[in-house]
Amino acid sequence: MATKKVDLLDIVQKILKLDSKMRFAAIIDAKGNIREGIMKTGKTSLKSQKEEEHFCKQVAERRSMRKEFDSSLGKVRYVHVEREKVSQMVIYTKRNIIYFTMEPEMPINTKIRLITKIKKITADL
Repeated sequence: MATKKVDLLDIVQKILKLDSKMRFAAIIDAKGNIREGIMKTGKTSLKSQKEEEHFCKQVAERRSMRKEFDSSLGKVRYVHVEREKVSQMVIYTKRNIIYFTMEPEMPINTKIRLITKIKKITADL
């Protein structure tokens, strides 16, 4: 069991190392529990721990709500929310949800490149 935890930590660390403007990365299970998540060194969280946990529960709920439209619209590739203080991204894997945040002023083509890299890193989750 400890090996799996180390692997998840390694994955979130790899995600954060992809770009200097990355802030936070987490792997969330289907119920919205954070399996592993870390804030990038030197960055401060914009949410409390309780708010972060609540947000992740909502991310999982939204995934199940979006599945309703998979047959007519196709599966969700990623979700991108642009806020004043942060960009939030969500990628769905088979069994988990990858949630990460970055500074909002990042160009969209850079964000798309990051999504592609993160999908490759997390393909087996």
